[in-house]
Amino acid sequence: MRDRVPCSETETAPAGPLPAREVSRWPRLRAVTAPGVPVVMVTGASSGIGAAVTRRLAAGQRCELLLNGRDPARLTAVADASGGVALPADLATPEGCRDLAGRALDLTGRVDVLIAGAGVGWAGPFTEMPPDDIDRLLAVNLASALHLVRALLPAMVRRGNGHVVLVGSIAGACGVGGEAVYAATKAALGAFADSLRYEVRPLGVHVSVVLPGAVDTPFFARRGTPYGRSRPRPIPPERVAEAVYRAVVRHRAELFVPAWMRLPARLHGGAPALFRRLAARLA
Repeated sequence: MRDRVPCSETETAPAGPLPAREVSRWPRLRAVTAPGVPVVMVTGASSGIGAAVTRRLAAGQRCELLLNGRDPARLTAVADASGGVALPADLATPEGCRDLAGRALDLTGRVDVLIAGAGVGWAGPFTEMPPDDIDRLLAVNLASALHLVRALLPAMVRRGNGHVVLVGSIAGACGVGGEAVYAATKAALGAFADSLRYEVRPLGVHVSVVLPGAVDTPFFARRGTPYGRSRPRPIPPERVAEAVYRAVVRHRAELFVPAWMRLPARLHGGAPALFRRLAARLA
């Protein structure tokens, strides 16, 4: 049986991406969304994991793609290639998140699936981290996801159908030296996902969290510190995109990428003292 992306209608539509559109041409006009075609919003879609997720969704099944990113040129290129709608916005403020949600609903009338992948990094001793960067990581990595979920979730609950996917990190499950604030934001996303799932699953809404390890994207270059560990080796973003796709079509609550990352996470939770001794030796 073919995998299905959650829809607000009972029937599915033929496979294949929709034609590309420029959102600026119809700033207040709702897109014509066929019955059974799910509307999927992807944040952080201009590059890296978000762009790979967009490509996987476009190749997997017909859906209406609403794509958010901070770089309008890169985002437009991804939207043109996938048949999506580019909605550039900076999610560092609650107002930016609410504006993005409002524009999405103006265009399509609903969002069936939210994939919150926007994120930024910083590496180095916490004692040297500028306060502005603390605020930036908390705003983009954590608060933006919460504000978008808050804006889009009530309609999902009313329809009795929807899905929220949060892109976390193994850093949030185990902690990583030199990335204390980044790890904290990702750990908070995981706790939010677990807590929210208890609330909304009985109401027909699914919540997933995908936890990748190191991923071969421009993320490390943009944070200003390259990836310097010999292990684990970075994986291609397409592997994470496949996990996100499986989380949506199969309603998976939690996926580690690669799958063996589940082992250190479980060891950290079940035997934290042993985990810390092993981690100190491998650091």
